[in-house]
Amino acid sequence: MIFITAKFRIKPEDADRWPEISRGFTEACRAEDGCLWFDWSRSLDDPNEYVLVEAFRDPDAGAAHVNSEHFKAAQRDLPPHLAETPRIVSQNVEQDGWSELGEMAVTG
Repeated sequence: MIFITAKFRIKPEDADRWPEISRGFTEACRAEDGCLWFDWSRSLDDPNEYVLVEAFRDPDAGAAHVNSEHFKAAQRDLPPHLAETPRIVSQNVEQDGWSELGEMAVTG
């Protein structure tokens, strides 16, 4: 799978509304055939930063994602709300989902 984590620093005046601002893009991405997950979290250290964790089944699904109409719309519509260019880590990972964190196994 392609595993991606991206950090988005949002303009302070838009930070509280970011889930609403990005909702259409988020829903369209989650509906893609090859999307395994597409999840936003807000930083505990910086209220203007959101972290996106996303994964796609394979390189073809990743290509379909970045070539989609909703991705092109996001490229146009989301940057006016950003304080800086998002930062990203993208890696091909040899698995197809989440693994358990054995060091913190919950028992009983």
